[in-house]
Amino acid sequence: MHVSQVGPIVHAPEGMVDREFGNATAGKVGMWVYLVTDAMTFGGLLIAYAYLRAGGNWPDPAHHLGIELSSLATFILICSSVSMVLAISASSAGNRGAFIRWMLVTILGGVSFLGIQAYEYTHLVNHGLGFAHFHEGNNLFGSTFYAITGFHGLHVLSGVIYLTVILLKGLKGRYDRDSSHVEIAGLFWHFVDLIWILVFTFIYLL
Repeated sequence: MHVSQVGPIVHAPEGMVDREFGNATAGKVGMWVYLVTDAMTFGGLLIAYAYLRAGGNWPDPAHHLGIELSSLATFILICSSVSMVLAISASSAGNRGAFIRWMLVTILGGVSFLGIQAYEYTHLVNHGLGFAHFHEGNNLFGSTFYAITGFHGLHVLSGVIYLTVILLKGLKGRYDRDSSHVEIAGLFWHFVDLIWILVFTFIYLL
């Protein structure tokens, strides 16, 4: 029995336009799905914080937390978002040297943020403000503070590791012609920065 020959299978290029998602690659779509679910988690934590705070007997954050130091950490994280944009732009242009420099600046910003957060935690604990030992008879403040900021800190740590892996691959020229993976990493980093602005506003300023 004669079987007609089937033509060669053609794989769609990564940047091919899709009817549902446009120019978005599978990696970008996957990252957006993850970020949406992660945003819901942070939203739940902040809503729980607001509900507990509305119950009364809540200490004034300004009396316990270092607003100035946390403001510096916020500024550093925002600047790291700018350097991430420049790293993506350099990668798109095939400028490996600029890509490496801006990625290093971004990673350094994340490490600096984590260092400030570690210092803040150490300072609070040394002054008797541990996980369940905040003053004014209400340990819910300490519990929610460490839970929310610690959860975000894990995201920053994950982001630093993620960006370091991207940097190491970039050193070998992996992204000289294809910046899609760098853009995906940038989505995660911008999300981490945006979430911190919300956390900083809710917990430190309000």
